[in-house]
Amino acid sequence: MGVEDTGNGNSVVMYWDFENLHAGVLESKYGEGAYAKQDNRFKPQEPLVDVQALVELGASFGPVAINRAYGNWQYFGRYRDALLQNAVELIQLFPPGASAKNGADIKLCLDAAEDIGRFGHIGTVIIIGGDSDYMPVAQKIKAAGRTLIGIGNRKNTNKHWAKSCHEFRYYESLVEQEASTVTGPDETPNPVVETPANQAADLLRRAVHLLAESKGEPWVNKATVLPMVKRLDPTFDPKDHGHASFAELLKSMDAVIELKKGETDHKIRLR
Repeated sequence: MGVEDTGNGNSVVMYWDFENLHAGVLESKYGEGAYAKQDNRFKPQEPLVDVQALVELGASFGPVAINRAYGNWQYFGRYRDALLQNAVELIQLFPPGASAKNGADIKLCLDAAEDIGRFGHIGTVIIIGGDSDYMPVAQKIKAAGRTLIGIGNRKNTNKHWAKSCHEFRYYESLVEQEASTVTGPDETPNPVVETPANQAADLLRRAVHLLAESKGEPWVNKATVLPMVKRLDPTFDPKDHGHASFAELLKSMDAVIELKKGETDHKIRLR
């Protein structure tokens, strides 16, 4: 099969082994083995995964072209709104037996191999899950010249799988970092943002933080900030926040960001 779509290779694809991720987060909260218990696994699950933090990480690598989460949504239905609001496609998988795995890793690997063979615009593949079963597809992704990013829980991620990625992020570190950036180290997280000004400041803070993380330094080019903001919230319009342009909005955010002149573009960093 030939490549159906070509491009500059900057698109991102995300594949979520959702049960694997959720199980790790639940066991971090309630103790090792908590998810594996028969009475806990086969019932509606408490929503514990920070879906938005992971989607935002994906967006920091480029525009997300494919975003699929694999699982038995009979039990993970409470995540529905968070996933759909972040444009994640839900792939339903039914386990073949009462105690069997749902086969997410197999389906995920097949889809990843097919997608990189079909779409030339894919540059970065993100696999969210900690199983060693992903090692064979990791070799195919890298052989195809794509960048592989892995995300998993610290305790239940196979170390050989983590080492087979170009870059691996632990979920716990990612969420802790996200919380400290959005709220500040000494503030209590508040999920309700009431005013447009606060919404704009929060969105700008997250965008600059993600760009700085991917670049490895605090100062980022001003020209890269608006595209990142748009990836985080495609509905963003500075007029909705009381400003005629994005440049005017930036000038009003002196308490959030610092601006300086660069060689070819203005630079921005978080205060």
